[in-house]
Amino acid sequence: MHDSLVEAERHLRVIPRNIELLIFATIQPIMFLALFAYVFGGSISIPGFDNYDQFLMPGIFSQSLVFGSAFTSIGLAEDLSKGLVDRLRSLPMSRSAVIIGRTVSDLVRNLLTFCVMLTAAFLLGFRFGGSVLEALIATGLLVLFSYALSWVQALIGLTVSSVEAANSAGFIWMFPLTFVSSAFVDPSTMPSWLEVVANANPFTVVTNAARALYNGLPVGNDAWTSLLWSVGLIVVFSMIATRKFSQSTSS
Repeated sequence: MHDSLVEAERHLRVIPRNIELLIFATIQPIMFLALFAYVFGGSISIPGFDNYDQFLMPGIFSQSLVFGSAFTSIGLAEDLSKGLVDRLRSLPMSRSAVIIGRTVSDLVRNLLTFCVMLTAAFLLGFRFGGSVLEALIATGLLVLFSYALSWVQALIGLTVSSVEAANSAGFIWMFPLTFVSSAFVDPSTMPSWLEVVANANPFTVVTNAARALYNGLPVGNDAWTSLLWSVGLIVVFSMIATRKFSQSTSS
């Protein structure tokens, strides 16, 4: 645990020296908020919601946290290309601590971005319809899912051959993951075959759970299902990524 915290601290110290990266990572989701709320919001009506903002905002929260997980693949690929991984592997420290430290530091970065986004959402008219506890649970589910995907991104970063490849491989699969879902529209409006895909998408389950909790609506089994998805992804990909890390070299 100590090694992991030391690694996380090492990555977090970089943020004040590269504040532009945090700023641009925050601007993109805020642009999505404004684009969907003002450009598309007037033409989209969702049954059960008085306005589109209450439906949309949890989906944007989910998407931004998922996109933020891509920092893990890029960061690990950069460490590999610089030979830093080789030096860390020669130290008397846990092999998994390097990846845990990276994923934890990226989680903190994502939380900072989320706080800014939440403020922007309130300025655009979003309001919690449920209790404070429900809002905290919703946020916890989103953050946990983002952390789970950071482990998927860790495997990508340790597998590709360059930072540029990590940037592409880390983002390309997240677009269908987030758009073929319930983040922006009701899946029932999609073609029947795509609706099946969207409803089976774990991102849909997590988004539905967060949306229900933020709006004070019945959450059903979505909260437990999203929790199982997140824990399952962490368990599986942490083992695979840690094993891959032990085999990785800067070459």
